[in-house]
Amino acid sequence: MRIMLLSTYYMPDPAANGVLMSYLAEDLAAMGHQVTVLTTFPHYGSGQIQAGHKGKLLQRDRQGPVDVYRLYAYASRRKDRLSGRLLNYATFNALCAVVGSLVGKQDVVLTPSPPLTNGLVADVIGRLRRIPFVYNVQDIYPDVAIRMGVLRDHRAIAFFRRMEGYVYRRAAALAVISEGFRRNLLDKGVPPEKVSVIPNFTDTAFVRPLPRQNGFSSQQGLDHTFVILFAGNMGFSQGLETVLEAADRLRDRKDMLFLLVGNGAAKPRLIGYAQELGLENVRFLPFQPYSVLPEMYAASDVCLVPLRKGFTAESVPSKVYTIAAAARPLIAAVDSDSDAHHLVREARCGLQVEPESAPALAEAILALYADQELREALGRNGRRYVEAHHSREAIARQYAQLLQEVAG
Repeated sequence: MRIMLLSTYYMPDPAANGVLMSYLAEDLAAMGHQVTVLTTFPHYGSGQIQAGHKGKLLQRDRQGPVDVYRLYAYASRRKDRLSGRLLNYATFNALCAVVGSLVGKQDVVLTPSPPLTNGLVADVIGRLRRIPFVYNVQDIYPDVAIRMGVLRDHRAIAFFRRMEGYVYRRAAALAVISEGFRRNLLDKGVPPEKVSVIPNFTDTAFVRPLPRQNGFSSQQGLDHTFVILFAGNMGFSQGLETVLEAADRLRDRKDMLFLLVGNGAAKPRLIGYAQELGLENVRFLPFQPYSVLPEMYAASDVCLVPLRKGFTAESVPSKVYTIAAAARPLIAAVDSDSDAHHLVREARCGLQVEPESAPALAEAILALYADQELREALGRNGRRYVEAHHSREAIARQYAQLLQEVAG
């Protein structure tokens, strides 16, 4: 089977979607399928195209068995500007439609969301080449943008609702990452037989339990500190102000450090807030190289998965699987009865607290701080769970089956 994968991010970009799609492409190719990837030049997190790619519209290379076409996309350091993000999507999607219609013969197109416009481009390529496309829903748009307050204009909301409905109608199949997503699509009138639940995975061979003291911990001076780690995008939906307020409550614990690793639109404001509170127990780091990720998680004692109220009703953040694979306990500040809450409870890999509650978060941190045996038990439980349910091999087989059914 010849598969075209259309993804805004792809390794070496550290975006969650980029990592997932890179692994999936490699695994599908290892099964004997011919995989062609259309993606952007690396720019995630930094807001600028990496050196060696600047000034180019197209670059083709091979990553193992995968044929990769990297395309130009407008990149801006201003993560808080919607116009820059839309221009990023528009430039990539326009080039993607042209290149995707010209590369060698294909049997099926697979594309993840966000952005929603990837579905439109997959439809254009599918129409031109007379092949079906599968839409992988990693986030439901425009629902997320409405919750975040990015989309407020009724006309804009109606426009993106129509676009969403069009993509769902045109896709031959929809792969969603949780039962909550499936319920959302069914409520919007998508036929049940069109929706398959395929959860995200983590590379359990790469992300694995490692010694607490390692190269990363030594480099960052963390060997003798109780580390509370948040790693990922620092945007509006994470509500990281609550983490800083919890750090404020625990400022007297001199052996505790809150380590916030990543970039995002909210990061400058968070740094300012930490300075305003006079927090000496908080440290910010930029995104780390992907190769460092296993040691980074191993250097933590507790990992945080915070989200604002209403942002986890239907999905499970992919970092939950990564933390569990590293055998680290987590604290999920997510809505009760959400999919994320159910997973943490089923896997018995961490504690759940109400979102946007600094007192509850601080109390949970203290509970794990005081009980090393509990931390170790939660870490072991999480590792066992992802090995059984969210390994690369198991999830890749599900995607291969779905794509083969669609391609006929």
